[in-house]
Parts: sequence; C-alpha cells; structure tokens
Amino acid sequence: MTAAVTGEPAGAGRVEEERAAQELAERRVRRALGAVEVVGGRALHGGLYNSARLVELADGRRLVLKAAPPADAPALTHEQGLLGTETLFHRLAAATGAPVPAVLHHEPAGPDTPGAWLLLEYLDGDTWDELRDGLTGNQRAPLRRQLGAVAARIAGATGPCFGYPQPVTGLQGADWPTAFAGMLRAVLADAERFGVPLPAPAAVLAGLPERFAPALAEVRRPALVHFDAWEGNLVLTRDPVHGGPRLGGLIDGERAFFGDPLAELVGLDPLGTPGDDADLLAGYRSIDPGLRTDTPAARARLALYRIYLALVMRVESAPRGYAPEHTAWLLSWSAERVTEQLALLDGLDGKGAPGPGGTATGPGGTAADG
Repeated sequence: MTAAVTGEPAGAGRVEEERAAQELAERRVRRALGAVEVVGGRALHGGLYNSARLVELADGRRLVLKAAPPADAPALTHEQGLLGTETLFHRLAAATGAPVPAVLHHEPAGPDTPGAWLLLEYLDGDTWDELRDGLTGNQRAPLRRQLGAVAARIAGATGPCFGYPQPVTGLQGADWPTAFAGMLRAVLADAERFGVPLPAPAAVLAGLPERFAPALAEVRRPALVHFDAWEGNLVLTRDPVHGGPRLGGLIDGERAFFGDPLAELVGLDPLGTPGDDADLLAGYRSIDPGLRTDTPAARARLALYRIYLALVMRVESAPRGYAPEHTAWLLSWSAERVTEQLALLDGLDGKGAPGPGGTATGPGGTAADG
C-alpha cells in the first residue's frame, strides 16, 4: 500500500537503507584507516546483538565493521559496552598466539558518536557450523584438539579482576565467588525484569554460589574466557599442507569475562557436555597439563556454569524477540538443563571443597600459579 501511495517500487526503502548503511561504513573506515578506497560491502548475518558488515577495499583487504544497537535497545545487565569487551578480548587473545581477528579501530560511544563501533580484519573461511554436516570423524578429531589448544592459550591471559570487563555495578569482584555470584544475580534480576519464568525458585538459584563457595574459591586467577566459542563462532580454513580443514580463527569475543578457565568448556558446547570430549581435553592439556575436570569441585563448577549459561540463553529470548518456536524450545531445553544440573549439584553437595590442608587443583587454582 505504501508503494502505491508514494510511487516507489517495492523494496525501494530497503535499497535506500542499504545505501545509507554503506555510506556510513565508508565514512567510518576512512576515519579509522585514512584515505582508503572502499569498493564494496554487504551486511553480515548471524549476530544476535551487534550488527556486522563486510567492507571490501580496493587494495584487496576485507574488513568487518561492527556497530552497537541503539542505547535504548533492550538488553541483559551484562550486555553493556560489548564492543569494548570484544576489543579487549581480541587484543589479549592475540597476545597469547590464539588465531583471532586483528583489531583495527574501536570507537566508543560519545558526544560525536551515538553508538560504539569496531573495525576488525575479516577472517577468510567458513564457520564450523556451516561445514558441520560435511566433516568426517577423522577431520573432527584434530579440529577438536586444535580448539582445545586455542582455549588453553586464551586462558593464559589474566585480567585485572574477576567478572565482566566493563564497569557494570555488581558484575566484578576481587575473587571469583563474589564475581560469579554477582553475574548470577544479574541474570536472575533480568528474568524478573523481562517477565521470563525461572525453571527453579530464584532463591535456590541465587544461593548456589554461597553453597558451593569452596569450589568456586579454588579459582585464584582471573583467566580470560570467551564463553561463546560454539561452532558458529569458529572459522575453518583449508590446511595448505594436508588439504583438510583446520581451525583458522575464533570470532565474536563480546561475551568474554575474567574467571574460571573451566567455564570455557561450557561455552564451547552450550548444549552438550564437552568435559567428556577426549580430543578437546587432549588439545587443552597439550598447553595446560594441569586442567582437571573430574574432581568434585571441578564438577560442581562445571554444573554451575551450565546453569548460568542456560539461564542467560533462556532470559535473552525476551529482549531478542525470537520466533515463538525457538523461544518455546529454549524454555523447554533450559528448564531440563537447569533441573539436570541442580540434581548433579545435590549429589555433589559437601564434596566441592579441597580437603583439609589440601591445595586447590585445576586451571587458575594450582600451586604452580604462584
């Protein structure tokens, strides 16, 4: 009806939006890199919060321009300054030797910049998620070992404190039990704010960090954790020697925090139990032989992180406005996940602390950490 009134052809508004988006991208790229020639670009899809755009330069380079949503867009408590977090993650991870995109420019929001934006190099390849159905078992095993090794390298970076990097009240702490308790309380408050029903009483969930404080206290170093390294955020390329796929890069570090390296195992496979992945663990232990997943304290922490991630995924369905079918699946899956992990914790209750006079074990909490 609008097209008939205005005389514009169908889709004209979309074309104009695309033209404006490309012009804005060109201005931002030139602000970051100087007098470069932009020859093409298109929107990239798959992100759930920040928008992303591929930008092509005349010199052959391809870049990714990410932009934050409007300041009044609905978001969870920890979703503040995510592009700043991503910038920090990629720089710290790159220093460990992990394959991540180079940060070319980060522009925080300010008086002259309504929304933050970030310019990164583009990693050629396809995501693991896109190629999953075509991967053989013989290809998957070495990829999982490569992924484990990358995760261990990333965990070698240390933050200034525990919790999320951005200075959001309640999401940081001088120790891991304090920070994790604040992170969990925040998502529970988000559930109430967005009217998302919880799969267990709020008091039970909020009390978990105190109940398992000895297990959480084993984590003594704020290690860098990506926490969103599922297959959609892993870029695969072709091995120049053997011709098969190899892990070419890890992207989208906007969900990163400083905490327990064991949490990375949960982020690597949100729907499964990566602690049972022998290839992944072998790759991790090739870098950090001290990783433990089988002690009562480690099993308790893994269960806590599975509950936390399930709650985040459950609650974010409201501000994201997912399709009804996907929301229904998320509510059902997260309820089963939380119930399952609470039962596991009930079986571990009282077993999550080091023995009398014992030293904490596992990454970030070994005597070797000094």
